[in-house]
Order: sequence, then C-alpha cells, then structure tokens
Amino acid sequence: MRPPIPVNQPLPLYTEEARKAKVEGLVLLQAIVRKDGTVDSFKVIRGLGYGLDESAINTIATKWRFKPGSLNGQPVDVQATIEVSFRLY
Repeated sequence: MRPPIPVNQPLPLYTEEARKAKVEGLVLLQAIVRKDGTVDSFKVIRGLGYGLDESAINTIATKWRFKPGSLNGQPVDVQATIEVSFRLY
C-alpha cells in the first residue's frame, strides 16, 4: 500500500475572528483521499475553533489535490490524517 501524496496544498484563509483572537496552531483532520485525488468525508480530530476548522475543510475539499494512494499499482480510496497549520506572521 502506497499512501496518497499531496500535489497541491494552498493555505486556507484565516478568519477575521481567529486573527483578532491571535489563534495559532494545528487543525488535525481525518478524511478520505479518493482515487481521483479529491478529499471528502472529513472528521475533525483536533480543532482550533474560530472558523479555522471549517476554513481548513473547505480549502482541502475544494482546492487540495493528491496523487492517490495505491494498492498493487491500482489507485484506491485511502483514509488519511491531514494536518493544517495556522500561523500569524
């Protein structure tokens, strides 16, 4: 089994609420990386709140793409843990 590999990972947007509260940290998600490289079926394992969990999920679902995982050389759906870092600069 070869795990999925991210090929496009744009950063999610910081919410105004999170920026004002100076929230930083990691959002930890569990999701399914589909054999077409898209991601769905999200579950928040560890969230930050302030709209950042939703921002991460929305960005991953609509903009992230993966080289899918494979088994015996064939693309397969894979459950994956995804970390998204939020940092104020």
